Amino acid sequence: MLKKRKNYVAKRKVNFRVYMKRYWQLYALLALPIIYLIVFKYAPMIYIQIAFKKYSIVESVWKMPLAKNHGFEYFIKAFKNKDFLYALRNTVTLNLMDLILGFPAPIIFALILNELCFKNFKRVVQTIAYMPHFLSWVIISSLALQLFAPNGGLVNMVIKNLGGEAIPFLNDPKHWIGTYIGLGIWQSFGWNSIVYLAAIAGINPELYEAASVDGAGRLRKMWHITLPGIKPTIVVLLIMNLGNILGSSFDRPFALQNNLVMEVADVISTFVYRTGIKGLQFSLTTAVGLFQSVVGVFFLLMANWISRKLGERGIW
Repeated sequence: MLKKRKNYVAKRKVNFRVYMKRYWQLYALLALPIIYLIVFKYAPMIYIQIAFKKYSIVESVWKMPLAKNHGFEYFIKAFKNKDFLYALRNTVTLNLMDLILGFPAPIIFALILNELCFKNFKRVVQTIAYMPHFLSWVIISSLALQLFAPNGGLVNMVIKNLGGEAIPFLNDPKHWIGTYIGLGIWQSFGWNSIVYLAAIAGINPELYEAASVDGAGRLRKMWHITLPGIKPTIVVLLIMNLGNILGSSFDRPFALQNNLVMEVADVISTFVYRTGIKGLQFSLTTAVGLFQSVVGVFFLLMANWISRKLGERGIW
C-alpha cells in the first residue's frame, strides 16, 4: 500500500513537471495581473485601520493611537453627521433607480439588435450606441449644460418656441434626478449590451429553426429561446449590480451636481472627497468607505445566495 502511494506521488510530480514545462508561458502571463492585484489592491488594505485610529500625518499607521469607543469613534461620528446620512440616502436612491431603469436597457437593446436583418445597419447602430461610453463625464456634463440649460439650452429653446415653458432639468431636484438617470442610461446601455449580444451568439441556432417549424413568431422566439438562453448572464450581472448598490462613481455625480440640487446630488463618493480630501478628516472618511465596502459585500453575498436558492448558478 505504501509502495503504491509513493508511486502515485512520484507520478503526480512527473505529470506536474510536464504540465508546467508545456504551459509555463500562461503562468508567466498570469504573473503580471497577480502582482498588480497584490501591489494596488491588497497591499493598500493595511491602511483600512485608519478608520479605527486617530490619523496623524507624521506617524506610521501602526503607531497611530486607537480612536475612542474601542476604535469605533469615527463610525459613530459618521452616523451622527447629517451630511453623511443625506449622502447615504441619495446613493441608495440613485443606485436603485439606475438598477430599476438602467439594468433592463442593454438587455432590451441587445434583443432588438439581434432581430435586425441588415448587418450593415446593425453595425452602424451598434457603433453609434457604443460611442457615449468613451466620453468622460466632464464632456457629457458640458453637453448636458448646452442641451438642458434653463435659458440657453437647445431643448428649452425648442420648448419655448413651441409655446411651452422652460423645464429646469439641471436646477430642480426632481428634474435633476431624471436627467441624471437618463444620461447614465444613454452613456452605458450600448456598451453593456456587448455582454448580452455575446451570450445571444452562443445560443444554438437549431432552437430557432425548430421554433420556426412549430410556427413561432419573433416575439415567441425572443421570450422562449433568447431570454432563457441569456438568463444566467442576466443573473450574474444583476448580482454584481446589487453588490454595488451602496457604491457610486465619483465623476458622474460630481460633474453633474450644482449648489441648487445638492440635497439629492451629494452621494457618498462626493461626501468623501469634500470631507476627507478637502476637509482633511481622513479617519472619518476611511470609516465611511469601509462601511460602504462591507455593506456592498453583504448585498453581493445575499444576492448570490438567493440566486443559488432559486436554482441559478450565481457568481460562484
